[in-house]
Amino acid sequence: MTITTCVFDAYGTLFDVAAAARIAAAEPGRDALAGAWPQIARDWRLKQLQYTWLRAVADAHADFWDVTADGLDYALEAAGLDGDASLRQRLLDLYWELPAYPEVPQMLAALKASGRRVAILSNGSPGMLDGAVKSAGVGAHLDAVLSVESVGVFKPHRKVYELVGEQFGTEPEEVLFVSSNGWDAAGAAGFGFRTVWVNRAGEPVDRLPWRPHAQLPDLTTIPDLAEVGL
Repeated sequence: MTITTCVFDAYGTLFDVAAAARIAAAEPGRDALAGAWPQIARDWRLKQLQYTWLRAVADAHADFWDVTADGLDYALEAAGLDGDASLRQRLLDLYWELPAYPEVPQMLAALKASGRRVAILSNGSPGMLDGAVKSAGVGAHLDAVLSVESVGVFKPHRKVYELVGEQFGTEPEEVLFVSSNGWDAAGAAGFGFRTVWVNRAGEPVDRLPWRPHAQLPDLTTIPDLAEVGL
């Protein structure tokens, strides 16, 4: 079936989640962060994701901003920097201003020019997503920004993927879903979407009941895949 709609995860897929720690580390007076920021960025992201999974299975949903702050607190403590309140606040502030990956604006513009609908489907809360979209300057290329807050559970629960059909009236096989998270791309494949895992780090495929239909090192060729289908 023809791909009519392209849907993207936000954090780590369109927006560079490591940028907050990287930018802060380059600022004057951040010597303690300079050598620790890569590990802090990794721990922050990992705990942010793990906490969404645990909350989903425990039926203990929370705003993604709270989960993001909890993940940062873990990462800072692991690095021995949990006593620096100004650093914590700076990192949280920067998370509202994450840049898009370099190829994102042109890729989204090409999809829109092809006549396809383009959307974000994210764990992020509406306020966070609005800030990220505005900061990255990609709002003109999007038809919708969908948040899990409307269903009260994090990915990969199928209720989240159902939001796409409710928004656009699509059948799952019309949708190309793109995520930097292998488990997200796998979950979406199990739902019935055609899926791409943007595997920037060259990681192994997760051992799950479903697998992404394709892997890419970045988002550059997504318009080509949408054209030929998967």
